Amino acid sequence: MKWKVAILTASDKGSRGEREDTSAQVIRELVEEEIGGEIVDYRIVPDEQDEIMAALIEMTDYYKADLVLTTGGTGLGPRDVTPEATLKVADRLVPGISEVMRMNGMSRTRRAMLSRGVSVIRDRSLIINLPGSPKGVQESLMSVIDQLPHALGIVSGHIGEHANER
Repeated sequence: MKWKVAILTASDKGSRGEREDTSAQVIRELVEEEIGGEIVDYRIVPDEQDEIMAALIEMTDYYKADLVLTTGGTGLGPRDVTPEATLKVADRLVPGISEVMRMNGMSRTRRAMLSRGVSVIRDRSLIINLPGSPKGVQESLMSVIDQLPHALGIVSGHIGEHANER
């Protein structure tokens, strides 16, 4: 199955064109190589909760992305609001994904505990917050990517007890 994937970068500098979005490129490469995903939408928005929420809603409701991967805005800074925006559009939480990413990161740096990223379900889409750095994206996504096809199959309704009740 070819999964529809959207990438959302939350970055003030990136949205103004002052910084190259290398983290999104890492996401794109991993999604295409590891799970055969197709990128159906990509955008950069400033670290503004309303703009992040609007983008997440459009990616899930209009583009019908099976998976939305965000990068940036998960730290402790006052403008890091991606988790809050994600929680506001969520139907259900999937804490295990983010817990595994933090645990995996802790084996490399104790600062991984400071990531506030969340993972949630909105309708039939899985949304996962990743760190802002390319290295953090690579390590975090690789720690869970082997489980994403199964998770996406369940969330999308393609596998499981309620398969094809769409």
